[in-house]
This record gives sequence, C-alpha cells and structure tokens, in this order.
Amino acid sequence: MNYRYSDYSIEQLRTEIRNFKEKAMKAEQLGNISEVAVNERKMQVALAYTMNPEDFSAGGVYQLTNDPGHKFKIHYVNGVFAWGWRVNLLDEAYEKEEALPISLLGDEI
Repeated sequence: MNYRYSDYSIEQLRTEIRNFKEKAMKAEQLGNISEVAVNERKMQVALAYTMNPEDFSAGGVYQLTNDPGHKFKIHYVNGVFAWGWRVNLLDEAYEKEEALPISLLGDEI
C-alpha cells in the first residue's frame, strides 16, 4: 500500500531519507550517476516534509544549498514546495518560474 509523505511520521520520514541516501551511495559506487541524482532528489523531497513551510515567506530571497552561485526568490509557498525564480550573482532573475522543495533553501538573505 502506498502512503503519501504527508501521512508519514517524522521517524518514518527519517527512515525513508536514510534509505534514499543508502541507495544513492550504492548507485554512486556502481557508477550510475542518473540513479544517484534521482535518489538525491527523492531524499530532498522527503526531507522537505520534516520542515515547517511557515518558516519561508513569499518575497523572501534564500540561498540555495546545492547551488552557491544562485539565490531563490519565493513567489509563493504551496505545501513543502516554494515557487519562484532563481537569481544569479548579478541579481538577475530567470524568466522561468520553478518549484523547489523547501529543503533546498538555506538562510534568508
């Protein structure tokens, strides 16, 4: 039976995150880079469910934990995903709006 991450307890989410981390490490040892990326992304989504979305506000600009060359300006937060635009080092926002799990957002600038 499939469950949604929103139905998981914190302990179940931590177990799921640990499983994805182990799968990513095994895939990396086998040289399967695409499988590493998939498991890391799944891990980030599960990790987002352990965080409080109310800690992130619309209009806020946050560091990206996986991309030090960019920041992320939030347009709105829907569940555990922040919708907005990447901003480069020259403070130029990209035209394409995207959604990122809040676990990828670092400190507010």
